[in-house]
Amino acid sequence: MKKHTKIIATISDKKCDVEFLTQLFEEGMNVVRLNTAHQTHADAQKVIDNVREVSERIALLIDTKGPEIRTVDVNEEIFLKCGDRLNMKGKQGDEELENCLLVSYDKFVDDLEVGKKILIDDGELELLVVEKNVKFLRVEAQNEGIIKNRKSVNVPGVSINLPSLTKKDRAFIGFAIEQDIDFIAHSFVRNKEDVIEIQKILDKYDSKIKIIAKIENQEGVDNLDEILDHAYGVMVARGDLAIEIPAQKLPVIQRKMMRKCMECKKPVIIATQMLHSMINNPRPTRAEVSDIANAIYNRTDAIMLSGETAYGDYPVESVRTMTEVAIEVEKELYPDTRKNFVPSNQELTAILARSAVKSSQLLPVKAIVTDTLTGRTGRYLSAYRGTSPVYALCYSKRVVRELALSYGVEAGYRKLLASRDEYVKQSMYSLMEKKYFTGEDMVIIIGGSFGPSKGVSFMEISKVNQLTDKV
Repeated sequence: MKKHTKIIATISDKKCDVEFLTQLFEEGMNVVRLNTAHQTHADAQKVIDNVREVSERIALLIDTKGPEIRTVDVNEEIFLKCGDRLNMKGKQGDEELENCLLVSYDKFVDDLEVGKKILIDDGELELLVVEKNVKFLRVEAQNEGIIKNRKSVNVPGVSINLPSLTKKDRAFIGFAIEQDIDFIAHSFVRNKEDVIEIQKILDKYDSKIKIIAKIENQEGVDNLDEILDHAYGVMVARGDLAIEIPAQKLPVIQRKMMRKCMECKKPVIIATQMLHSMINNPRPTRAEVSDIANAIYNRTDAIMLSGETAYGDYPVESVRTMTEVAIEVEKELYPDTRKNFVPSNQELTAILARSAVKSSQLLPVKAIVTDTLTGRTGRYLSAYRGTSPVYALCYSKRVVRELALSYGVEAGYRKLLASRDEYVKQSMYSLMEKKYFTGEDMVIIIGGSFGPSKGVSFMEISKVNQLTDKV
């Protein structure tokens, strides 16, 4: 049995040789993520070249830094005890204040008020704003901790007016366009304007790169509907999200976001610390296994590894663990074809996709087969989360890689055929050669009678032998 849930692995230029990537691919990796916060263009190029040498089916996703705030100019570590106070402000030019912690956002003082919390280094240290004047904030440590240079700064419940794209982000977007990357995952997306800003750059260069919106703060959660109107998919980036939002609320928010993405028929990725202990240990904790299982029970499209594969001691084992958990959990899943869950919106493609998934549960169907020009039919079939595998025959290698993020879809490339009957016949022979099914198996075919550019128009249920013999 193959897994339906897709796996994204973060890869560093320090560990990206072809043999290593091949191992990860064979264990179940579908997408390679490059974290631009820690890479140069040359570093990223090394990873890209090696990934493409392994397989043209592996999708490439580049992460932007986005509008983040970090500590700056901390030449010596600052140790604080609970109750200690210091001044804090945004860096403006070269000015410095004695006993003052500087951050990378110049309007930091303007945006914060007395009583607001400031979290340093992923929440390791909590500071409380106790005084404010024109020049700086006076903050008080709420626990013991150390402040180091270039550490993250989060301000829960405060809307920060940073530009969506940094200079480095724009340079990496240009690099991604040149390299024909598949996805850009944009960090700290707050509203639709953050997505549109990247889309305008892509449109300027006629790029087909798809945008994944990383939701990492309350503003992004609140504006999810408008973000989904413009993004290809969503990543629930639980690291910063758990800092910006009370931790006890995160499971509920995660579930709601996943449901919303499925309703919109768009891919959803669950990320951050899924197998964090396996950075140093060969076996996961029970809590981590349960975390992965719950994400799959809730029907995520993809799950993501970060440090586990970027610099951890057990990267291959981490991917293998995810694959094994996915296969085991997916045995217990049933499709959800309720009318009020994934709406068809009177779209023929959606109606046929839902019918195909529902039929696959009522009949002994081995697989659902479709051809797709843009990937839409594959994504719609994926949205209904059936248990039968979906084999999508794509007329573009880029679409093959785009479907690497869609639940339950195995995509392959093929040249455009002249007729519907020829498509059906050749598809059956091709998939039988790969031993996906036999001539006696029943399959569902979804396709278009007027060519793939006109969309789907028919659904056929038959034994494979009958489909090949009729031509």
